[in-house]
Amino acid sequence: MSASEAARIETDEAPTSGAVAAGSSPEAETLIDVRDLQKTFTTGLFVRTRVEAVRGVTFSVARGEIFGFLGPNGAGKTTTIKMLTGLIHPSGGEAFLFGERVPSTRARQRIGFLPENPYIYPYLTPREFVEMSGRLSGLRGKEARSRTMAALEATGVAYAADRQAHKLSKGMLQRAALAAALVADPEMLILDEPMSGLDPVGRKEVRDLIFRERDNGRTIFFSTHILSDVEAMCDRVAILRKGKVVIGGAIRKLLRGDVLHTDVILGGVDEALRARVAKAGYLVHQRPDLLAVEAVGEVRVTALVRMALDGGAQIVELSSRRETLEDLFLRNAL
Repeated sequence: MSASEAARIETDEAPTSGAVAAGSSPEAETLIDVRDLQKTFTTGLFVRTRVEAVRGVTFSVARGEIFGFLGPNGAGKTTTIKMLTGLIHPSGGEAFLFGERVPSTRARQRIGFLPENPYIYPYLTPREFVEMSGRLSGLRGKEARSRTMAALEATGVAYAADRQAHKLSKGMLQRAALAAALVADPEMLILDEPMSGLDPVGRKEVRDLIFRERDNGRTIFFSTHILSDVEAMCDRVAILRKGKVVIGGAIRKLLRGDVLHTDVILGGVDEALRARVAKAGYLVHQRPDLLAVEAVGEVRVTALVRMALDGGAQIVELSSRRETLEDLFLRNAL
């Protein structure tokens, strides 16, 4: 079995463009199909160094779903998105948008793109910027103007439509750039860190917007570091580490609801007991006069409690929770 085939099985993805993605209905069309995508950069002026930013990424996104693209800084998320949108060319592998091999001008006309660090010329207003984006997408006249205001209203920045960009906050600029991604009524949104620079209220509004756009038939592909948003919004995810997809699939399948995480706070712990707990492989956090221990699984909890009581310690607090996306992310992305 090849590396790309193994990655595809691991991420629950379909092997061919137009096939069904895991967790979606049988008739769902695959809009993004990425196969063993690679990108190597050469850096340095006198001493040339090769940097493998993306090393064989494979995943797919089905029509109508919200797909989360996750990973720590430097994992290759933005580089992958730039290859999908045709901003840079891959070094290997292949990718398809709407069945068209990337880069594809026809495919790009069907997406709305929000880059990680959107730039708006300082003396343009949101109205001017979004309308310009619409005109670049083929809108003209009254339609361009009406869609511009509709997009600004949808992203909550219409009240500042005629304020120059250099007078806007980062969050307002982010909203204006999101409006530019929406203005041409795309079939799919590709959003790189869409919640960046937004306060909690702004994040909720963007989440509501994404749900609304999905309900209107749009497909959403976005990267983010805000795991709570992903867990609440996404149908499926892919987690990257060092340029590779390490795990992916439907969230409801990835989050092992039967895995119990228990935090146990112990008092009266002597050095001998501390050493036994650490030697047993528990995750330990030191606190003044207390020992905080994390145990995974009911058997490990029972063993820890027995060890603590036998060692003369007191159980100060015991709290349990089921696995979250953060647990999954930390287990696979670090």
